[in-house]
Amino acid sequence: MSAGCCGLRVGQNVPNFRLETFEPSKSDFGEVTLEALRAGGKWTVLFFYPADFTFV
Repeated sequence: MSAGCCGLRVGQNVPNFRLETFEPSKSDFGEVTLEALRAGGKWTVLFFYPADFTFV
């Protein structure tokens, strides 16, 4: 596995990002940013599972 294959490694800081979200209970779209999550002062765990819970 080459050193450039993966964007981040365990222990590295995540760059700020902005994602579109969908809130099923409101049936509406929204947005989340890492900056807003950090401002909450709580731990944040990020994981990505491509194609899970998609609107297909």
